[in-house]
Amino acid sequence: MIKKAMVMAAGVGSRLDPLTQKIPKPLVPVLNKPVMDILLQKLKNFGVEKVIANTHYLGEQIQNRYSENSPVDIEFSFIHETELSGTAGGVKKCESFFDDVEDFIVVSADGLHDADIEKVVRSHFESGCIATMAIVGVEHEEVCKYGVVVPSENHTVLEFQEKPSLDEAKSNFINTGIYVFNKRIFDFIPEGQKYDFARDVFPSLLEAGEKINTYRIYSYWSDIGTIDQYIQSNKDALNRKVMTPEPNIMRKYEAVYSVGHNCKIDKSIKFVNNVIIGNNCKIGKNVTLDDVILWDNTVVEDNVELKRVVSANNNVFKSSIEGKEEWKVIGPDSVIEASLV
Repeated sequence: MIKKAMVMAAGVGSRLDPLTQKIPKPLVPVLNKPVMDILLQKLKNFGVEKVIANTHYLGEQIQNRYSENSPVDIEFSFIHETELSGTAGGVKKCESFFDDVEDFIVVSADGLHDADIEKVVRSHFESGCIATMAIVGVEHEEVCKYGVVVPSENHTVLEFQEKPSLDEAKSNFINTGIYVFNKRIFDFIPEGQKYDFARDVFPSLLEAGEKINTYRIYSYWSDIGTIDQYIQSNKDALNRKVMTPEPNIMRKYEAVYSVGHNCKIDKSIKFVNNVIIGNNCKIGKNVTLDDVILWDNTVVEDNVELKRVVSANNNVFKSSIEGKEEWKVIGPDSVIEASLV
């Protein structure tokens, strides 16, 4: 039905710092898979054959991963933005990529979901609208964190509210960053300007009398844009609330854990609660891991206990760490000794 898509992958990921110090947000791993791997595989499974992405922060890592010997068998191209131009501005720069199609998909690279893309696309064609956005219901207490969408009885957008207070919110539906557009959308995005869908394009569509279709998804959706959301997304993937490829999940007593490739782990290890170990990790003797996410090339030395810890790539733990109410987040290329705890 639709053979081309765009992935918005230019975000800096500042709210994930220090995890994103040396890796762009689209390549941050969820259950040992870069979130963009998961997204591209879902697009391929739907039938998309060609994808373009806009890149910016550490964009060469994205370009290199998917341009040659890509882990996802999909034709990939990119444009690199030296200066950010907003969500819609980035799509505008890819306009020529869609010259030979009438409708196309646009998705955010930091979204983790089980949305049925085929149903979203079908709803778009049936509506005849210039744009369709997938929306999802959240708890009322959460609406102040998101862009709220107020839909009509026939599923078109009546109004948008940007992070409203709980008293002012007119809906508990939020924009998921999953879109289907007719190519007429480019008429509403000026060239060479910083332009956003939520702030600029969608309000101008409503002012022009264009209808924006919504499709409610009931399946899993999460934005991994903050540390808390990132941690929760990994827990959800580990406990199969959202499907990811090749999960390699194991259970032992009350613990659920996943271990990457080429790891050396002493048999005395103790897993507690939810644990994810990346690739090429080395875990010593009498180690306890309790609610821990370790990225690739992590070393945990003998007799170390880690609790409520997220560790980026290439870290060495010589001393125990325990996160309290908030998890401890360790940036890349660190050696954790007693003096630093």
